[in-house]
Amino acid sequence: MSTVFRNTVLVRFGHCDAAGIVFYPRYFEMLNDFIEDWFAQALDWPFGAMHGAGHAGVPTAELHCRFVAPSRLGESLTRELRVLKLGQSSFTVQVRFVGPDGGLRLEVTQRLVCVDTGNIAPRPLPGPVRQAMEQYLDARPAAPGGRGI
Repeated sequence: MSTVFRNTVLVRFGHCDAAGIVFYPRYFEMLNDFIEDWFAQALDWPFGAMHGAGHAGVPTAELHCRFVAPSRLGESLTRELRVLKLGQSSFTVQVRFVGPDGGLRLEVTQRLVCVDTGNIAPRPLPGPVRQAMEQYLDARPAAPGGRGI
């Protein structure tokens, strides 16, 4: 069984539109913050070290999302991450935002690529980072027509 990386985010006034629900681009900011948390807390490669001495970055190469239900001002959302695919330089994650009622709010499949920041060319993930990612690799069988959720 794979490990799931989780943390929570509070929906703040600045995340919301005039209707008091999360304005969709803010989800992408919350997603980026969550990926940054995962690298710092679970993979021991904080963005400061990665972008500084590591001369690396992990830009998004592909992103698919499904908005399931609105999130409202003041709610605490749980963010969950699993690795669906792990290559030498790229990796694909599934991220889910879950509301306080347990209902799914947003589901994202995101492919990121480790690059050298000097020439923005793919480079292999550092061994210890790739090994740390392996514990989040989703071991569940694929559902018909795609990966399991």
